Amino acid sequence: MTTLDLTSDITCPPTDLWSDEPPLESDLHLQQIILLLTCLDWLWQEKTNYYASGNLTIYYNEEQLKKRDFCGPDFFVVLDTEKRPRKSWVVWGEGGKYPNVIIEILSDSTANIDRTRKKDLYQNTFRTPDYFGFDPNTLEFEGFSLMNGQYQEITPNERGYLWSEQLELYLGILDSKLRYFTREGELVPTIQETALQERLAKEQEKIAKEEAQQRAAILAKKLRKLGINPDEIA
Repeated sequence: MTTLDLTSDITCPPTDLWSDEPPLESDLHLQQIILLLTCLDWLWQEKTNYYASGNLTIYYNEEQLKKRDFCGPDFFVVLDTEKRPRKSWVVWGEGGKYPNVIIEILSDSTANIDRTRKKDLYQNTFRTPDYFGFDPNTLEFEGFSLMNGQYQEITPNERGYLWSEQLELYLGILDSKLRYFTREGELVPTIQETALQERLAKEQEKIAKEEAQQRAAILAKKLRKLGINPDEIA
């Protein structure tokens, strides 16, 4: 009796693939991606169940792999996954997971594609819930939320910030940069900004203590002139 090998003709696409993205268009693009990545990592430093990256290839099916029709968002976040370094994001090697949030940094050469072909891809194939586009030169900023299979434009709040339900954060422009803000509208700081805030707080505490000591010394001097020993005052 002959046993048929039913797996002999089955091939599986590779999962260990290097990213294949072109260089970033400008320093503004690089700085913005680094800012988005480092601020989120700093805010979520206790979390181990997400992956965030920028200018990294997303491989999403074998046919697209053969045609070299790759897609690499400028910045994306995948939730409920293992936080670890990767060469690329390979959907079929990650349990079929696609990004929960995508942010494209727009430019004259990419804006049209980002707003049409890529937007359609993120809506219809990736099914990415939150999609944002930001132009660091013109400061144009738009966001979309997936509702009933279609992207609907996110309405800005009174400050012009756009809410990301997936991140549970606002995105808004500050000093010509796209930044995160908490639900209460507070800026999510960088590591450097946090260190500066802590240093200023310590300096203010030191100044307040010195001023209190100076006031106490002046009061004690006045009391002694009146013949009152300040050390005996309860």
